[in-house]
Amino acid sequence: MTFYRKLILAALILTLGVVSLGAYVRLSDAGLGCPDWPGCYGALTPHHAADAINAELEVRPEGPVSHAKAWKEMVHRYFAGTLGLLVLAIAWLAWRGRRETQGGPGLPLLLLGLIVFQALLGMWTVTQLLKPLVVSTHLLGGMATLSLLLWLWLRERGQASHAYFANVEHLRRASGVGLVLVVIQIALGGWVSTNYSALACTDFPLCQGSWVPTMDFEHGFTLHRALGETATGELLPMAALTAIHWTHRLMALVLTLYLGWLVVRVLRTPGYAGMGLVILGLLTLQVSLGISNVLFSLPLAVAVAHNTGAALLLGSLVWLNFKVRRR
Repeated sequence: MTFYRKLILAALILTLGVVSLGAYVRLSDAGLGCPDWPGCYGALTPHHAADAINAELEVRPEGPVSHAKAWKEMVHRYFAGTLGLLVLAIAWLAWRGRRETQGGPGLPLLLLGLIVFQALLGMWTVTQLLKPLVVSTHLLGGMATLSLLLWLWLRERGQASHAYFANVEHLRRASGVGLVLVVIQIALGGWVSTNYSALACTDFPLCQGSWVPTMDFEHGFTLHRALGETATGELLPMAALTAIHWTHRLMALVLTLYLGWLVVRVLRTPGYAGMGLVILGLLTLQVSLGISNVLFSLPLAVAVAHNTGAALLLGSLVWLNFKVRRR
């Protein structure tokens, strides 16, 4: 099953790339670079759709469609499509060799179902015109794919470390809570990004010069609505964008304090010091990138790195949870 494990690792690395590419597409306003799905104006590549793109540019020169944006969107789709084929191969190999795998074909088949759902979300992202709920769910689906592939890879590697046999009872519940908090923060971060509220507060640590600025939580966290609009079709007020941004900041503080406490417990557990340092390093990086996004007005490279860092922090908590539950 060596090839099987290598295939899982390849899919895992590719998933991290797809998540980062998705962030790059979203943050560079290229989500509607090709306004149909799965092709680009019915063509395989933007090169073959050049005439249609040029016609759209003549009508709306500053619109969401351009040659550069079309290529960004399609490259993301090509990578996502390749990932889908890899997961299909993993599921097939797991089913064929189900007596030789560490845990049977259940998890690979679940991954295959998730990939199919992700493809549908990718289509709805375009057809629903970047509806925040759809785009945020698509982001969470990518993070779930990354987490499940990491768990599968760790499972197929077997229990190679003596650290599995350390006394980790005190870490099980704490690491599980940490993982849940990271997922919640990623969901809030996705909501910030898909509602374009990252710069609703341009100062730090204050927000609009206040610890508690004017906020509209009702409209900010109404899920079923179009991008930039309230549920009734009115323009989304600034107070709603502020509520989204401020909530993400507040949760970042809660998460930082909790993971800081968790890291101390992990560092004190024999055989787990390395894991604790990894989590601490990724947490420090994420906090620094988040503050930099505000202070430097959301540089594209920093914003994409913040999304990638979230995926890596999530992965570190998945790894920790695997270790303390599979000792």
